[in-house]
Amino acid sequence: MRIILYTGKGGVGKTTIAAATAIRSAELGYRTIVLSTDLAHSLSDCLDIKLSSQPRPISENLWGQEVNFLEEIDNQWEAIRNWALSAARKKDRAVVAQEGCPFFSGMEELVGLFSIIRHHDSKKYHVIVVDCAPTGEALRLLNFPDRARFYLKRIFPIQRKATNIVRPIANPIIKALLNVSIPDDKVMDSIEGLFKRLERMHSILSDPKKTSMRIVVNPEKIVIKETQRTFAYLGLYGYFTDLIVCNRILPDNIKDSYFSFWKGAQDKYYRLIEECFSPIPILKVPLMEREVVGLSQLKEMAREIFKEEDPTKIFFYGKSSEIEKRDSYYILSIPLSFFDASDISLSRSGDELFIEVGTQRRNIILPRALARLPIEGARLKENRLMIKFIEKER
Repeated sequence: MRIILYTGKGGVGKTTIAAATAIRSAELGYRTIVLSTDLAHSLSDCLDIKLSSQPRPISENLWGQEVNFLEEIDNQWEAIRNWALSAARKKDRAVVAQEGCPFFSGMEELVGLFSIIRHHDSKKYHVIVVDCAPTGEALRLLNFPDRARFYLKRIFPIQRKATNIVRPIANPIIKALLNVSIPDDKVMDSIEGLFKRLERMHSILSDPKKTSMRIVVNPEKIVIKETQRTFAYLGLYGYFTDLIVCNRILPDNIKDSYFSFWKGAQDKYYRLIEECFSPIPILKVPLMEREVVGLSQLKEMAREIFKEEDPTKIFFYGKSSEIEKRDSYYILSIPLSFFDASDISLSRSGDELFIEVGTQRRNIILPRALARLPIEGARLKENRLMIKFIEKER
């Protein structure tokens, strides 16, 4: 089983690259599904085939799907949705009924990721290729399991206990005054199950032997800056990037002075991409002569990208967080590129370590060997954050 997730700044061509990868995978004999978890689906347009919320056969060994978020919410979390519907004010119920459960921000995007896990568990496919949302939305979703773990461990048990105590007394009063009920055990079970699935999702998507993140980039300054941040945050969250795909490169035989200028700029920025992301492999995709729409054009693009290589292989295996025991201390190292020390802050509470980098934050549950030890300091070294835990005197 291989899971390959493509993300990148909006407009760089990640949907096209994802579709081309899936087509080449199917050609090699792997049962492959390509699915879109982007709220603004464009996979159907790219394939020039109408897709639906259920996997649809496209060609031999290939299926396609565009996740229907409202349908997923209705099917998977009916108890939560029904409670939200009853709790909504009368004038808002039509909105809740139409739009689904507004249980928390990002619910629609999350159910798309749960579709990946369902395909993984079904064992129907050898390869799952995912056209993710643009980087901002994708990063928020991939960080969700950390936040869910904190909620499930720290807040939910207290909330559930308080609800069980208060419900018999308060429910009749609230029902009479507001015509709503305090969430019952079925709703609370659904919420707990939701967060547990988030944890399992993280364990599958952060397994480097099974799952790879791939970032699509164009040789442009603004795109490269966002790609650097994306790469850094993926490493921070424990996800593995095995490939950078540089799309829409102008050909070498350009003679027109206007396009020669752009070719020179692309060459400069491509060298920057090589410097930034080494030793991760970078595959170059030329600007195609025609718009890449439909299976034949996508097959041609796949040949340009991968040549004779298997697109499902692991192109690069980089280590995520590591713990090293030294004389009287431990070093926890986490991959973290493209940031200065001034952008990073650490804090902890018990066995949890909180790392804030730029606009993102990760909660790490420390192993027992480290949870009992104080932190002496931290530093950046060779694109890794090195955190030093000292052993207490006996």
